[in-house]
Amino acid sequence: MGNMLAVDPRDVVVPKLADLLHRDPYLNPHEREIRRRYGCFEGLLKQINAEEDGLEKFSRGYEKFGLHVNPDNSITCHEWAPLAQGLFLKGDFNDWNKLSHPFKKLEYGKWEIHIPASPDGSCPIKHMSRVKVGVLTPKDTMEDRLCPWATYVVQPPKHEGTAYQHHFWNPPPNERYTFKHPRPCKPASLKVYECHVGIATEEHRVGTYKEFTANVLPRILKLGYNAVQIMAIMEHAYYASFGYQVTSFFAASSRYGTPEELKELVDTAHSMGLFVLLDVVHSHASKNVMDGLNEFDGSDSCYFHGGSRGVHPLWDSRLFNYSSREVLRFLLSNLRWYLEEYKFDGFRFDGVTSMLYHSHGVGEGFSGSYNEYFGLNVDTESLVYLMMANHMLHELHPETITIAEDVSGMPALCRPVEEGGGGFDYRLGMAIPDMWIKLLKEKSDDDWDMGNICHILENRRYQEKTIAYAESHDQALVGDKTLAFWLMDKEMYTNMSKMSPPSLIIDRGIALHKMLRLITHGLGGEGYLNFMGNEFGHPEWLDFPRVGNQESYHYARRQWSVVDNDLLKYGYLNKFDAAMNKTESAYGWLSADPGYTSTRDEGDKIIVFERAGCVFVFNFHPSKSYSDYKIGVGASGKYKIILDTDAEEFGGHKLIDHNTEFHTENESFKNRPCSLMVYIPSRVAIVLAKCD
Repeated sequence: MGNMLAVDPRDVVVPKLADLLHRDPYLNPHEREIRRRYGCFEGLLKQINAEEDGLEKFSRGYEKFGLHVNPDNSITCHEWAPLAQGLFLKGDFNDWNKLSHPFKKLEYGKWEIHIPASPDGSCPIKHMSRVKVGVLTPKDTMEDRLCPWATYVVQPPKHEGTAYQHHFWNPPPNERYTFKHPRPCKPASLKVYECHVGIATEEHRVGTYKEFTANVLPRILKLGYNAVQIMAIMEHAYYASFGYQVTSFFAASSRYGTPEELKELVDTAHSMGLFVLLDVVHSHASKNVMDGLNEFDGSDSCYFHGGSRGVHPLWDSRLFNYSSREVLRFLLSNLRWYLEEYKFDGFRFDGVTSMLYHSHGVGEGFSGSYNEYFGLNVDTESLVYLMMANHMLHELHPETITIAEDVSGMPALCRPVEEGGGGFDYRLGMAIPDMWIKLLKEKSDDDWDMGNICHILENRRYQEKTIAYAESHDQALVGDKTLAFWLMDKEMYTNMSKMSPPSLIIDRGIALHKMLRLITHGLGGEGYLNFMGNEFGHPEWLDFPRVGNQESYHYARRQWSVVDNDLLKYGYLNKFDAAMNKTESAYGWLSADPGYTSTRDEGDKIIVFERAGCVFVFNFHPSKSYSDYKIGVGASGKYKIILDTDAEEFGGHKLIDHNTEFHTENESFKNRPCSLMVYIPSRVAIVLAKCD
């Protein structure tokens, strides 16, 4: 199911395929394959509609599977364990009797148990009481498993061992959070603040949902971001996995608080007009058997491919079998759960490249040849799942945003499913941070290639939206360095005070930190992303407590005090980040057509481009400033400075007079109909806009 097509691909009708082929004629030789893929998607959708009473009901599997309280306070539980010989429910409710509550075997590997209400009419399984599923495996052994649909899973006290515990979450009505605010509208210019609740505190411990709601959401709003992307929400037994080794998919991580407190976080963000995105991991799952999905029914398959196809060669994790009806129910319902129960507004899909290819992208160069995207290496089952997920999400909530973490650049991945595309709204511009790190590591400032910088920033598929970012959580992790650390390194420990003597390293670092962000913001995509703390040049790297660092929280936190301290220079970078976002909100360049770059001068180290009526001018030269520097512009008139990286409030030298008016000449220059002259100092960028 998912990769087999019963009809000739030429007979498959893709509703808006003509639009796709017109937009990108290079896809014409692959029309048959695009039709075949769409035919597989359409065939699967028809099966679900015919056999499961429609996709809308199919994607609400969480209403049936797992533990549920009925109106009469009895309990019903359904599970899917196709190769198990028997299932038993046990817990505090039956004094952990292993055999007293057997499941009844149903068709298609499903199991059911019904437990009557207690004699006093109360629910037999109390709120927060512990439960487990006992599985009689194909090997005739009895193993304890966590319910795959568990909604609250807790790390036990040390004296009770290490196995995570499923606590039945069923609070009384007065303890359930009630949403008060509507979802915000989808932003036209998406500005994403990527964050992690656990490290959002300055203290040496795990942060909480409540602290994040009270302390971090106001910072995000003040900085001018309109979306929050939250990592590591789906429960993961190993904290240091950064949330990417998920063990319980339906359980919001208990290490930060309760499900109701996460709902309050999302609702509070909505009250501020912030879109809330969940970093979702459907590309793989933790190999952990004791706490996770792995070997739930006692076999090496169940939710995953059996054998080598079910194991990721680099991540040492399990790979889902997307051709299985019950796996599709589980994953689609998982998205629906966070959409409906927690009111998330969209998803960033992790590891999409790994899903799209049988090779998982390992060792792939992705030269850009279209044959790489339409050959046998493409995993049709995974692709069809992603198409189905995007179709479902956008049908249920048209305002939903989905983002693909894909480094391969697969054509049409971010075009609608009805065109034959993957259905994503955005992809991450993953080549951009790699470029900045490579420049800072390997090149002197004199050797920066202006043409290559522009090429990397502009190199994206036409009308497939990209989220640009100078750095994300990947660059902050131990083993790498943030841009601020690459730029200033150990000088950050001694020379970030405003009282410190002048430092050429700090001066260069602050100047370039702002410039790299601004050019990425302006030229790199249709959305922008920043990882929590990087906006102000957070010192040091990110490292979670683990055996290798003596379980230390020293690097698993955010040092907000350095940006709040008016005697330190971090505030300059923070203020610039806010000004950059708010200037974009006023002029809307992210939602405009891609920028037109008129100047890429290698000798002068100057880049000039226009977007949304704004003129961006960058001088990357380490020592040369230029007075009366001639640039081309597309519209005649009077211009003013709307953003200046060298402004005093951003830690600059205040070299440019902001009262200056720039008048165009009707003289074409650099293929632009008009021109004007600017003063552009070394390591400074300015943005101009018309003022008449």
